[in-house]
Amino acid sequence: MSAQNDIATLNAKLDSLIELISRAVPAPARETDWSAADAFAWVPEPGELHPVTKVNRVDITLLCAVSHVRDLLLDNTRRFARGLPANNALLWGARGMGKSSLVKAAHAAVNRENANTDIKLVEIHREDIESLPKLMTRMRAAPYRFIVFCDDLSFDNDDTSYKSLKAVLEGGIEGRPDNVIFYATSNRRHLLPRDMIENERSTAINPAEAVEEKVSLSDRFGLWLGFHKCSQDDYLDMVRGYAAHFGIETSEEDLRAQALEWATTRGSRSGRVAFQFIQDLAGRLGKPLCLDSM
Repeated sequence: MSAQNDIATLNAKLDSLIELISRAVPAPARETDWSAADAFAWVPEPGELHPVTKVNRVDITLLCAVSHVRDLLLDNTRRFARGLPANNALLWGARGMGKSSLVKAAHAAVNRENANTDIKLVEIHREDIESLPKLMTRMRAAPYRFIVFCDDLSFDNDDTSYKSLKAVLEGGIEGRPDNVIFYATSNRRHLLPRDMIENERSTAINPAEAVEEKVSLSDRFGLWLGFHKCSQDDYLDMVRGYAAHFGIETSEEDLRAQALEWATTRGSRSGRVAFQFIQDLAGRLGKPLCLDSM
């Protein structure tokens, strides 16, 4: 009996050890079902792409105050969809002016224009940039074209993950796959805070070389699209566009007065503020917003 008890104890310990090892070793990444959706979210561990069946976006026709940059990004995306040369794009500038909305809307618009076009939108979070080469490997051999999208991209003083991005965009041996393009949004034109750039310039032995490596990151984006604070007329045009799109019926005078009062209380004018006003107005009028129509 003693021997049997010893064997049972040993087996129990072995089972516990096996369980601990299985927890420590990550499960292998599942193969991606690219037909599951038009958009995917990258999960670096264990290295999987999760389908996003409903993307939070607006119709591109509603982005009326940024028509110039809208058309530039659309043209660039159309060329990429046709297999023609196209640039990585950096959308930078004022908050709430539709940078990320434009990326998602352009993706949907180009796919909608041509039934033979099937571009996949893949979102990677800022904190996962170091895993970008791993993501590129997953997409390189796939029979689709991909827009890799990173929202609110920026780097701080001690952050070295920008090197992974630089290598993928242009500098690595393999470089960016032909079926992949990279779109990023940022509030900073050079992806770095101004005080950090100035501090490194003032303290380095060779100020120019000290910041050149980091500042040159934005040069990897062939297309720079600037978003600036909108005028009052632009803001009101956005409000009118949203009101018409959602079928909100109110007089022009009331819509204008309430929209301006809303912007004053918020202390800013932007596409985001315009949409927040429309949400408030629709709620007060008892008008549901059909966001699926976006």
